[in-house]
Amino acid sequence: MLFRRHIQIVLAIWLILSMAPAIVLAQNLMSVQVKTAQLRANPSFLGKVTATVAYTKQVEILETQGDWVKAAVPGTNVKGWIHSTALTKKKILLQAGVSDVSQAASSDEIALAGKGFNAEVEEEFKAGNRHVDYEPINKMETIVISQKQMEAFLQQGGLIFEGGAQ
Repeated sequence: MLFRRHIQIVLAIWLILSMAPAIVLAQNLMSVQVKTAQLRANPSFLGKVTATVAYTKQVEILETQGDWVKAAVPGTNVKGWIHSTALTKKKILLQAGVSDVSQAASSDEIALAGKGFNAEVEEEFKAGNRHVDYEPINKMETIVISQKQMEAFLQQGGLIFEGGAQ
C-alpha cells in the first residue's frame, strides 16, 4: 500500500514537471493580428526585415524592449524583433473549416475576416459612406517597398535605425 502511494506521488511529480515547459511556453505565446508581420534584425522599423509571419500565426516572446518584442516562430530557427502592435495575447482561430480556409481565401480576406470584415460589412459601410473615394486607398495597398529600396532610401537620407548603425 505504501509502495503504491509512493509510485502515485512520483508519477504525479513527473507529470507536473513534464508539463511545466509547455505551460511556460503557452504563457509566452502571442498571435499575429495583422496581415503579415515583419520580423526585423533590430528593434526598429528601419531594421532589416529577416522574415515575415502571417496573420494568426503564434510566436514565442523571448524579450521585450520598449514597444518592441523579440520573438521566435515555434518549431523553426526564425527569430526577430516585431512591434508589439502587430501582436495579441488572444489565440486567433479561423472557423470555417480551418484546413480549407487558406485555400479558399486570400491572405487579405483571411486577415479581414478575422477582424470581423466581410463583403456584407464592406457594402453596408460603403452604403452609409457614399462620399468616400476608396481608389487612393486601393492604390496605396498595392505599393510594395523592397528591402533593397528601403536600404537605399536610408543610405541616401543618412538615416540610421534607433540605437545606432546597422
